[in-house]
Amino acid sequence: MNILIFGATGMVGQGVLRECLLAPDVERVVAVGRSATGQQHPKLQDVVVKDMYDYSAIEPQLQGFDACFFCLGVSSVGMKEDDYRRVTYDLTMAAATVLARLSPGMTFTYVTGAGTDSSERGSSMWARVKGATENALLRLPFKAAYMFRPGVIQPLHGARSKTPLYHGIYVVIAPLLSLAYRRWPDKVTTTEQIGLAMLALARSGAPKVVLDPADINALR
Repeated sequence: MNILIFGATGMVGQGVLRECLLAPDVERVVAVGRSATGQQHPKLQDVVVKDMYDYSAIEPQLQGFDACFFCLGVSSVGMKEDDYRRVTYDLTMAAATVLARLSPGMTFTYVTGAGTDSSERGSSMWARVKGATENALLRLPFKAAYMFRPGVIQPLHGARSKTPLYHGIYVVIAPLLSLAYRRWPDKVTTTEQIGLAMLALARSGAPKVVLDPADINALR
């Protein structure tokens, strides 16, 4: 398989990239982002894009992929709805609409969040925006599209948050997360499992298009 990853430098993206590089049936991985991953691997190619709303200059490099794993995302803390929508809905759809035109045969998997509001009418701003993004993605003419709604995520194998505060919190609660993953697989998943689940969907699909932690943890 040829895999396209957006957000490979973030905590979730790091875990997904690792599993893609380890998978024997993945021949090529292209990581698209504002900065390079900093990793060297025979399968890996970095494509640096300064304007994540405009892909016209790199369209030839976005063709021929079996799957796209979209792991970009920001916290909504302190943001107004219009600003959050631009860096969530607008940014995601800028990439997805181009990919649907160039590679309609691909499987597109989007990392959203537990509590996302599919009705787009709830009181939670971030949940409404995420819900609108999910709904728009599901309307695009991909071979298949899946929405990952992980709850608590345990970073493994060196994956770390780019936000120093969040990284510090993860370090402190790491033993608790490990226990929680084993005891409550319906609420907690890991960066490793997210990557494995995305690859499983790219290979074989799944009956559900919106997947919660229990669904994600069941995929291999």
